[in-house]
Amino acid sequence: MASWMGVTSVDNFERTEDLGFTLQGFKTRQRKKVMEQMAPGDNLVYYLTRVQVFAATVKIASDGFEDHELIWQSKPGEDYPWRVKIEADVVADEDGQVPSEAIGPGLRYVQKWPAEHWKLAFQGNLHLIPDEDFETLRAALVGAGKAGTGKSATPKAGKARR
Repeated sequence: MASWMGVTSVDNFERTEDLGFTLQGFKTRQRKKVMEQMAPGDNLVYYLTRVQVFAATVKIASDGFEDHELIWQSKPGEDYPWRVKIEADVVADEDGQVPSEAIGPGLRYVQKWPAEHWKLAFQGNLHLIPDEDFETLRAALVGAGKAGTGKSATPKAGKARR
C-alpha cells in the first residue's frame, strides 16, 4: 500500500465530489504513476490549490485505466485521462478543511525543500508521500470535527462552484 497526494483546484475537487467520490482522473503526464505505481488499497489525500487546504482522503479502489470523457479541466486539451475508481474515507466540509500552513511544514515529505520554500512540495498534480504524512493529514481532517467518514459522501447536484 502506498500513499499519494493529489493537488487540484477547488473546481476539480468539486467535480470529484459531484461524482460522489467514485472516480478520480489525473493529468496526461501522470500516466506512469497511475498505470504502473498506483494500486487498489492505496491512500490519496486532496490538497486544494488557491485556498491551500487539505480537504479529503479516499482509498484507491481500482487499477488505473484510460478514459477521455471530459470531467476535470485545467488547460485546453488536458482531459485527465488516467483514472482510478475511488471510495471516500474522510471528507471535510469547508469549515473542517485543514490549512496547509497549520500542518504542511511538519510533514516529512516537504523536508526535501528548503524550509523557506516548503510550499514547492505542492506543485504538480500527483505525489507519492510517506504513509506517516498521510496518517497525519487524515488525523488532522478527522480532528477538525467537520468531516464525514466512510461512504457517506454523496453526489451533490447543482452545487454552485466557488
